[in-house]
Amino acid sequence: MAAAKTYRIVTLPGDGIGPDVLREAMRVLGAVAKPAGFAIEETTHLVGGAAIDGAGNPFPDATRAACLAADAVMLGAVGGPAWDHHTGAMRPESGLLALRKALGAYANLRPVAVPEALVAASPLRPEVVRGTDMLIVRELTGGIYFGEPRGREVKDGRRSAHNTMVYDEHEIARIATIAFEWARRRRGKVTLVDKANVLVVSQLWREVVPEVHKASFSDIELDTLYVDNAAMQIVLRPAQFDVVLTGNLFGDILSDLAATLPGSLGMLPSASLGSGIGLFEPVHGSAPDIAGQNKANPLAAILSAAMLLDALGEATAAEAVRAAVDDTLAEGLRTGDLWREGFTRVGTTEMGERVATLARKRLEHVPIG
Repeated sequence: MAAAKTYRIVTLPGDGIGPDVLREAMRVLGAVAKPAGFAIEETTHLVGGAAIDGAGNPFPDATRAACLAADAVMLGAVGGPAWDHHTGAMRPESGLLALRKALGAYANLRPVAVPEALVAASPLRPEVVRGTDMLIVRELTGGIYFGEPRGREVKDGRRSAHNTMVYDEHEIARIATIAFEWARRRRGKVTLVDKANVLVVSQLWREVVPEVHKASFSDIELDTLYVDNAAMQIVLRPAQFDVVLTGNLFGDILSDLAATLPGSLGMLPSASLGSGIGLFEPVHGSAPDIAGQNKANPLAAILSAAMLLDALGEATAAEAVRAAVDDTLAEGLRTGDLWREGFTRVGTTEMGERVATLARKRLEHVPIG
């Protein structure tokens, strides 16, 4: 019998609730590994505030080397008030940016789905949010967050600051390709979101994306929206969207807006892809006020682990994890962020254990009960 394939996974628990939720994500990966026919070799390293405290650097060299040698990287969360006095390259968030750069992770994928069990938890009316299943594809390494020149100055006694939004056609074409490829796996529609009525940069996106579409993806439907209209449409008719393609700044804002649709940031996973080594992390922050108290919702981290499995080609295991999350919610289990009268309140560990059990049973074809 051939030996099971072994995947090298680097875990970066980070700060706040990062260790809490990442522990449950890895519990679920461990539960599905054997029945799915693979093994996991896990190593844990420092990043963010924990790395500042432990190594004097938010992205230590040892962490960089381990990540570059891995098959995939799982991240918990970074940052918190304990490190707010740090500035520039010594902020915990700088470690995350350095990590993305080291991995060449230029494409951020954020799926936003509202399971039937959570329709009533959404801030939108059930008839509006029902059926929502979109994928926001955000360019991650360009645009105004990284453009030069940037800086501050004082002139004639007045302070001023400036940032520069820059994209070249290669950056646009490669993220467009990612969006079209995912649309081909989904429902076959891409919506390009920009501000082409004002920004010259967006006008370049309006040139390059249709070129990529015509050359290789003419089977995919392509439409466009200005970002202000897109924000309104996400609230008015979120189920109309399949794949949303946009730049770094607009993607940051729209994905956080869309994250409210299931009723909690604790439900939103993400993947950052590019060079081949993917980075997988929940969308939520470090929530230090509930860290270590068995209160955090681990489902975003668990669903990020499902995206990791997809990236590794373990589609059957990935689907078992997503189905187990839906089954767990359908049973009425809720962490505090989603709990309301009539449901069963559970902690981080209990939620992770139940998802792990149901995912394993699905792969072992054991009746759920």
